[in-house]
Amino acid sequence: MSDNAITVPPEIANAIDTAHRIAVITHVAPDGDAIGSCLGLTHLLRNLGKDAIPVCQDPVPYIVNWLPGVEEFVRKAPADVDLVISIDLSSIDRMGDAYDAGTLGHIPLVNIDHHVTNTYFGHVNWVEPRAVAACEMVYHLALAFGYPITPQIATYILTGLLTDTRGLRTANVSARVLRVVTHLVELGAPIGEITELTFNRRPLAIVKLWALALPNLRVEPEGIIWLVITEAMRQEAGYDEPGDGGLVSFISTAEEAYIGVVFTEKPDGTVNVSMRARPGYDVARVAFALGGGGHPQAAGATIDGPLDTAVQRVIHALREALTEQKAARAAVPQPAHAGK
Repeated sequence: MSDNAITVPPEIANAIDTAHRIAVITHVAPDGDAIGSCLGLTHLLRNLGKDAIPVCQDPVPYIVNWLPGVEEFVRKAPADVDLVISIDLSSIDRMGDAYDAGTLGHIPLVNIDHHVTNTYFGHVNWVEPRAVAACEMVYHLALAFGYPITPQIATYILTGLLTDTRGLRTANVSARVLRVVTHLVELGAPIGEITELTFNRRPLAIVKLWALALPNLRVEPEGIIWLVITEAMRQEAGYDEPGDGGLVSFISTAEEAYIGVVFTEKPDGTVNVSMRARPGYDVARVAFALGGGGHPQAAGATIDGPLDTAVQRVIHALREALTEQKAARAAVPQPAHAGK
């Protein structure tokens, strides 16, 4: 590949070579990249003769519940593993109940992630913010160490890559990424089927949830667009998955919005905060300050309620961040096509 190729630390292969039973853990409230990278890596390891177990605290989301093997996930990592690999998460708490530090804290932990907010919590850390998805890192890992990529593994990897780039529409999609996509298709990943199932289908419960939430849409003068999803709305709509079903990405497409936010009330009283920013603006720093993480244009956190208090806290932080970022942009000449 070109000079922007992604390299893999040899310590990753060393850790895998010496392990026999491996827990591969991804983050709470998983997305397509979390599930795709976790399953892709799990099956790579199994093809090497390892006993690999995919682990996630929360259920597989509808967007990728059609993938083969999603039923293999367990909610908690077994205590008898000799290696833990975390994937697509920036801090150890993002594993949630899937990782019991009291039981597994002495087990080697490999941290594979592409978020700029990663806290380097592993014994071995491979953090590569240039990667557009954790799935892209799985692809480069396989190539670096000669692990075979079957059509099924290629499907896992391409699914996560497409979902994390919104169908190759994010600003970080480069020629390198397009070469990766081409190779995955050549290896047997059905790009048309993946695109249809992940982007053009959603449960009726999500449509109902959006219908309940959108009438309460708010727009702040600074250009922050936001709304809340209460637990009562979720129950009325019959939507029982974590998250907002992609609503934050939808409201963020409003021309007037610099930042979009959806606050989702959880049954335990905490609040999930999902944030999106237009190119040139950054919500990752706010998410990190709230105990979460993510990318400059897509980040989130789970914070304490009650809902009204959480909303006020986050909107205040975003106002300050947006005012600061607008001032910084005003001091630098912008291209004619740049966002407002």
